[in-house]
Amino acid sequence: MHIPTSRRARRLRAPATVAIGLVAAAATMIALNTAEAATIRYEAESAPATCDGVVESNHTGYSGSGFCNSNNAVGAANQFTVNAASAGTATLAIRYAHGGTDIRSADILVNGAAVETASAFSATGAWTTWSTKTVTIPVNAGSNTIRLVASTASGLANIDYVEITDGDPPQTGDGRYEVEELTRGVTVVPSGSGRLVSWRLLGTDPSNVAFNVYRDGAKLNSSPLTGASNYLDTGGSSSSRYTVRTVVNGAEGADAGTEITFNSSGYYDVPIQKPAGGSTPSGSFTYEANDLSTADLDGDGTYELIVKWYPTNAKDNAQSGYTGNTIMDAYKLNGQRLWRIDLGRNIRSGAHYTQFQVYDYNSDGKAEIAMKTADGTRDGVGTVIGSSSADHRNSSGYVLSGPEFLTIFNGQTGAAMDTINYNPPRGNVSDWGDNYGNRSDRFLAGTAYLDGETPSMIFARGYYTRSVIWAVDWNGTDLTTRWTFDSNTAGSQYRGQGAHSLSIADMNGDGNQDVVYGAMAVGSNGQALYNTRFGHGDALHVSDHVPSRAGQEVFMVHESGSAPSSSLNGSNGQILFQTSPSGDNGRGVGANILASNPGSEYWSANVGGLLNASGANIGAKPGSINFLSWWDGDGERELLDGTQISNYPSGTLLSGSGVTSNNGTKSTPGLSADLFGDWREEAVWKTSDSSALRIYATPHQTNLRVPTLMHDIQYRVAIAWQNTGYNQPPHPSFYIGSDKTTYAWPDVHTP
Repeated sequence: MHIPTSRRARRLRAPATVAIGLVAAAATMIALNTAEAATIRYEAESAPATCDGVVESNHTGYSGSGFCNSNNAVGAANQFTVNAASAGTATLAIRYAHGGTDIRSADILVNGAAVETASAFSATGAWTTWSTKTVTIPVNAGSNTIRLVASTASGLANIDYVEITDGDPPQTGDGRYEVEELTRGVTVVPSGSGRLVSWRLLGTDPSNVAFNVYRDGAKLNSSPLTGASNYLDTGGSSSSRYTVRTVVNGAEGADAGTEITFNSSGYYDVPIQKPAGGSTPSGSFTYEANDLSTADLDGDGTYELIVKWYPTNAKDNAQSGYTGNTIMDAYKLNGQRLWRIDLGRNIRSGAHYTQFQVYDYNSDGKAEIAMKTADGTRDGVGTVIGSSSADHRNSSGYVLSGPEFLTIFNGQTGAAMDTINYNPPRGNVSDWGDNYGNRSDRFLAGTAYLDGETPSMIFARGYYTRSVIWAVDWNGTDLTTRWTFDSNTAGSQYRGQGAHSLSIADMNGDGNQDVVYGAMAVGSNGQALYNTRFGHGDALHVSDHVPSRAGQEVFMVHESGSAPSSSLNGSNGQILFQTSPSGDNGRGVGANILASNPGSEYWSANVGGLLNASGANIGAKPGSINFLSWWDGDGERELLDGTQISNYPSGTLLSGSGVTSNNGTKSTPGLSADLFGDWREEAVWKTSDSSALRIYATPHQTNLRVPTLMHDIQYRVAIAWQNTGYNQPPHPSFYIGSDKTTYAWPDVHTP
């Protein structure tokens, strides 16, 4: 809805010419010649294509003389023989129709090797409604075999044709989803006696982009680097200067200089300015840095860091008492403070009160920050929202009366740009389940591409009883409601299903992101998608945990004595496994940490062992049940707990020095994210005195070529919601593992 017309027109441009001809073996093809590449069409009904089933023509809208209707069986296949002008990567477009309601998944094999397993072919609404699925594939020069193999008993969707686009790969910067226009993000990290030079592989790069690395003006690599976006230099010195240049079709680009050089201890400090402490009717307090977020606030292509300052008397909702004000700062990586926002005394301080979202919501290339405000909130330029004199705190320190607002602030200045009433209002506090605000003041927040192109804000209230999810848009001048989901009107079965966090993912395969609200999910249109009815829980992990099946999976722990202690469900709510009830199962993680088991593993506080996707115990449970990090060079994730990163089953890879974790026994980092360098993640903690944010980056090489995770929209919005409630680690939309060597290119564009 926020995409400029010019951008939309460029994305939907038509090919320049269309020519129809015959090729060898009587295969009918269409050559679509553009300035970027040649596209050749191969019909499913024409030899040498083969169809395990029948060629039919009873559903209109197909190309050529018919389509392949495969047998209803696992392993049913449709095979094509295609030609590529040169070796490298190509774009495979598969035109299909699926009039059922299920997801028909298929393995996509190129020359016998799986490019995608159980790739989802979602329902198109009718057998006469045709859709196109696009995949980036490796090809050899000359003849190649493409084989679509059904991975469910329903067989394949009806396949009309495939198209291969090779030659000069198209610039992928005109894709579906709008993301930040980032710099190359070159970093230098000490690694043994050498230096690891690392840089971003951007989702807007051509998929055949290669790189040259220079030290002090001299090229280090003998031929362009076509693999992972890092290079270990065993020469040079701490004073050496490194640059990176792209190489596309033999042409070298401009220098991208080093943006961050990590010190000999492997970290980089961003100085921050601690606010002065203060006092309340119940005593004095000081401040410490708490949760962080990141975004490009000024449009220069580099990330800034947003800091939530916590008073030392912050409270859980169940605890009475006055708190100091919550304060928000923004810093450039050199320590320059851009602004400070004081939320005021009418916003109580604690993990469940202030959930802030930082993202570019109006497509101007600069992120905004949005959060709940109240009378007395002072923005980054000193303007007070509402009444500056109002004090709505009661004698127990709770704020159970007075107006509640949602405000969006300018990311460069901190100035309030629009303020509206918060939805829903608290109303009668006791209607939420108690009379002191424990349940009524449980807030969550996120960011979601609800329209399948641009981001919207998600703000929510309540998860123990009534649950309300509010979708909000920003057009540069006004905050407007997109939709509201309310369990009071949707049905009592949706009460009490939320978690202490939320997640955002495309759960039904339509390209629009949905809201995973604990044990239930709400679709991009504000309507319920599914509900396991397993109830509230403390931890939630959503990703392609089981790459052999279509769609996303959700791992969650639960706390009701009558509900499973943990569960794994598919994207439609189907239960894949559940463990026996055990009361409050307070910690749980789902992630790929074991190379010998395909997909993710699952473990939790009250359940013994390390479980696979069938719920079987396959090993010892890790000692850490907390955050995660891609840190070493393989595709398995490491364990981040407190101020350490460890391998499974053993081996400490990093012990942070002079830093502390956040949120008490939760022991979470300030932020874990792919901030710069290659696709692996940086860890950010506050120093022990909160005078700086200390960023650590991996010193290890990797051979996995993965575009920056920040251009995968599921991962990117996870960085936005990471500060929400009980912080959870981010997950991408796709599986990463040592058993997978080729990764799909992001379908993105920049403003």
